[in-house]
Amino acid sequence: MATINENYLKLPGSYLFAEIARKVNYFKEQNPSANIIRLGIGDVTLPLPPAVIASLHDAVDEMANADTFHGYGPEQGYTFLIQKIIDTDYKPRNIQLDVDEVFVSDGSKSDTGNFQEIFGVDNTIAITDPVYPVYLDTNVMAGRTGELVNGKFGKVLYLTCNQDNNFVPELPKEKADIIYICMPNNPTGTTLTRTQLKTWVEYAKKNGSILLYDAAYEAYIQQDDIPHSIYEIEGAKDVAIEFRSFSKNAGFTGTRCAFTVVPKSVKAKTASGELYPLNSLWNRRQTTKFNGVPYIIQKGAEAVYSANGQKQIKDLVSYYMTNAKVIREGLTSIGLSVYGGVNAPYIWLKVPQGLDSWAFFDKLLEEAHIVGTPGSGFGPAGEGYFRLTAFGSQESTVEAIERIKTRLKL
Repeated sequence: MATINENYLKLPGSYLFAEIARKVNYFKEQNPSANIIRLGIGDVTLPLPPAVIASLHDAVDEMANADTFHGYGPEQGYTFLIQKIIDTDYKPRNIQLDVDEVFVSDGSKSDTGNFQEIFGVDNTIAITDPVYPVYLDTNVMAGRTGELVNGKFGKVLYLTCNQDNNFVPELPKEKADIIYICMPNNPTGTTLTRTQLKTWVEYAKKNGSILLYDAAYEAYIQQDDIPHSIYEIEGAKDVAIEFRSFSKNAGFTGTRCAFTVVPKSVKAKTASGELYPLNSLWNRRQTTKFNGVPYIIQKGAEAVYSANGQKQIKDLVSYYMTNAKVIREGLTSIGLSVYGGVNAPYIWLKVPQGLDSWAFFDKLLEEAHIVGTPGSGFGPAGEGYFRLTAFGSQESTVEAIERIKTRLKL
């Protein structure tokens, strides 16, 4: 009989959003007239930009003509999109990349989860806590984390981020081989400065570590001293892989397009001590397991880099960041400790004294008819915090904050 990969059995059940749905459904049954506003969703709500829609239509028409039809494309992505990525996102920041260092994919979630496959199982990983769950769960599946004891995996280095350290993770006290960094951060909405990121690059160079840098929310950065790319830091091209996405800046959550940058200078060791480039390994992984993003979708993504596309995605980001400001200022005005919402669409708040994350969830739902996400769902250090997002409509966001101010009994 076939046997299973028992590392999957080490994963705690994905109870967070199932439990949220259960609680909300029960509340709706008991209060059928309640108008529930959801500020827990991590999905965008505005439609795709007009420039993207027009390009998608044109690409569909191309697929209807034998002369312009596209079948299998390059697994790494079409050059027309990759060159736009390099010329628009990187060259203006004095970052030089070759076409074969950028890999187009169907999402940063996929890439951050899949990239660990090219590393040995004996590597030690470090994650910030709280954390985007994909980083941890995929390493559990691979057998790299040890056993779960008291909410933590024994072989994982947890880098606690809370208000005591301004949500700036400290360098690992033990040597970490693979380090996951998400900036701007999901779920806390916080960021690192150039000086702080330089410290991580220096640590990686000194210890032979690899930084897996998730920059899916870089378009939301508003402050000048916050880097948009890890490669703005000197030496980062030797130690860092960067993940980017069109999901949150251009509304591609349901359309699926992203890219990962793997510089040819980033290397790791074989068992015999030979240095081997990760670029060639990732290329082999993708060409073996991935057939590439559809031509139509890549044409839509290319339109993001047109003059109209650039203006439209800036307007989209501005819309959500206006929501973030409404949430942040509204919660601060009633005495809550609030973080994020300045360079990211996430607001991370400290729950009132005497409540845990789930108790605050219940209170917010029952008293204000608003749904958010308990911080405990993002890791042990998330307990006592709560995440709200800016991805709703501006009307519902303003209404939600007014309800919190007038209905929530603090």
